[in-house]
Parts: sequence; C-alpha cells; structure tokens
Amino acid sequence: MKQKKQGELKLEQKEMSALSPSPIIPTLDAGDFNFLRPLKPTKVFSTYWRFAAERQKVFLKRIRGTKPPWSDDPVIQIHKFTNAYRASDRVSQYLIRRVIYEGKHSLRDTFFRILLFKIFNRIGTWELLESEFGEISLQNYSFKKYDKLLSEAMAKGERLYSAAYIMPSGGRSSEYARKHQMHLRLLEKMIADELPEQISEASTMARSFELIREYPTIGDFLAYQYVTDINYSEITNFKESEFVVPGPGARDGIKKCFSDFGGLTEPEIIKFISRRQDECFSAVGADFQSLWGRSLQLIDCQNLFCEVDKYARVAHPEIVGITGRTRIKQKLKPSVEPLILFYPPKWGINDKLHLSPCDV
Repeated sequence: MKQKKQGELKLEQKEMSALSPSPIIPTLDAGDFNFLRPLKPTKVFSTYWRFAAERQKVFLKRIRGTKPPWSDDPVIQIHKFTNAYRASDRVSQYLIRRVIYEGKHSLRDTFFRILLFKIFNRIGTWELLESEFGEISLQNYSFKKYDKLLSEAMAKGERLYSAAYIMPSGGRSSEYARKHQMHLRLLEKMIADELPEQISEASTMARSFELIREYPTIGDFLAYQYVTDINYSEITNFKESEFVVPGPGARDGIKKCFSDFGGLTEPEIIKFISRRQDECFSAVGADFQSLWGRSLQLIDCQNLFCEVDKYARVAHPEIVGITGRTRIKQKLKPSVEPLILFYPPKWGINDKLHLSPCDV
C-alpha cells in the first residue's frame, strides 16, 4: 500500500510539473483590474476569467459534436471541471428537463421530485426509483418500499449518492442506520410542514434559503444549492442575481484571487465582480460566449471561484487558499451520451439553442 501511494505521488508530481504553468491561460498583472478597487486581485483572478471563457468554449464544442480534446489547455484536458454555467452541467440538465419539466406535476410533487433527486444528486439513483415505481410522486411514495429498494442496491455495492459534494449523515445521534433513511424522513417532514407552500409564498430567495436552512443536517451550502434548484421550476421566480452564499470551495477560490478583500465580505465580492464581468473579460482579452445572451449569474460566479481554486492547484501552486489542498482529485472521463439542452422556459433561451451564441 505504501509503495502504491508513493507511485501515485510521483505520477501526480510528474503531471503537475508537465502541466504548470498553463500555456493557454496566461496571467496579467493585478493592475489590469484597477477598476475593481478596493479589491486587490492576484494573478489567479485573471486566470478566473480566462478559465471561464475557455470552459464555456469546451461546452459549446461538446454540444456541437466536436471530438475531444476540446481544449489545448492541458489542465482542462486531463481534469474534470464543471461548466461555466451551473445549469449546463449534465446533472442540472437532467433535473431541469426530466425531473422538473417532463410531465405535469403539482407544486408539492414538483418540490418532492426536486428534493428527492437532489438529495442523492445522482441520475442512476433516480432512474433506479423510476424503474421500480414509475413516475415519482407523493402518491406512490412509501418509506418502506423506497428504503427496501435503496438498501438492496447498497447491498449489491451500488452507489446511491453523487461524489459532487458530501451529504451529512446526521452523525451518531441519528436514529437511522443508513443515511438514505434519514434523508427520506427529512423530506417527509418538509412536506408535512408545508415547506413547498411556504417557499412558493416567500418574497425573496434569501427567505426561501432561510426556510430550508432551518432543517437539521442542512447547512448554508446545501440550502443555497437547493433553493437554486427549486428556482429552476415554477415554484419560485427569483432573480439569480439577488442572493448568493459561497461554499467552501468558492471561499478557497476567493482567497486565491484576492490578496486584500478591501473590507468586502465574500458574498459582496461575488456580487461586485458579477456586475463588472464584461469589464473583467475585456481586461484579460478573453472572448466569452454567453449562454445565448444570458450573462453569468451569481451562482455561476460562485461555482467558478470553486473551479478556479482547483485549477490554480496546478497552474498556480505557489498561491495557497484556505484549505491548502494541492491536488485535483477528479480526472476527465468524457461521456459518450449526447447532451440534449433544455433550460427553464422562463429564461426565454430555449428557442435560441439552434443559434450560435455569437449570433444572439
């Protein structure tokens, strides 16, 4: 085991030596962002915008059917990164197209379907439930039946949860032997408390976030993810530009991007740079193609801070964040399945998808 770890370490060191610095995403002096005062950007901040532009180009090449490699950047070629737009990621696309908008569902069923899907955040788990119970709804839900199916899948060695982020188990204080049992009961409680109705009546995204945040095992990060997913549906109609909560990865990225926050909080920084995104892309000479006219929203800028934190571990290893992590764990494994794009109809971009983003 020790020899294996040493071998893996040598391979990672060899990769990092070969890949750093990135030849595709050069850096500019912090002075190029003087219009962002009182913030003091580091060279990672120029990488942030170049990375966003390059990752969006990769996305557009993939949906056009271009064969890999989709980027000349060796870091992006080898490692897995989410899209510049959160809603363009494969799991988010599945949620929007299949879970939310396929068929007609009541407010309570829509909420139930969204939270059930997002708790596991894994397409395979959703399709396992569908194959056994048909259309997922409160009417055919049974804790006993769902638990039995999921427990049997676990016994066969199947993974129920996505590795995208860690879902809390409730710890030793939990009365349930398995994590999925606790989550099913938690979802039941949300429905019994009429949380779907409360969220639909909330006046702001921040208030919806607070309502979800009150439930046990749900922290700031998950509550923000869930309120964003719910907002893809017709349950709410908040602007994604009104509220943001940075997760741990984003906080790491913000720390790497700025040597001085200029008295701003992390959410304020995300809002500030989001409003100045056109100037920032221009400052680094990056040709960013928006999502058919839709600019980067706060959730997207938040995610990009998380992704540039990972990218900088290889491209800028000398710049340390909060956690001090030095590796990018996930390697790119391109999916052979075509991505059928569908965005929330209220965004008004689905009728433009046949066009090149440059033409919008």
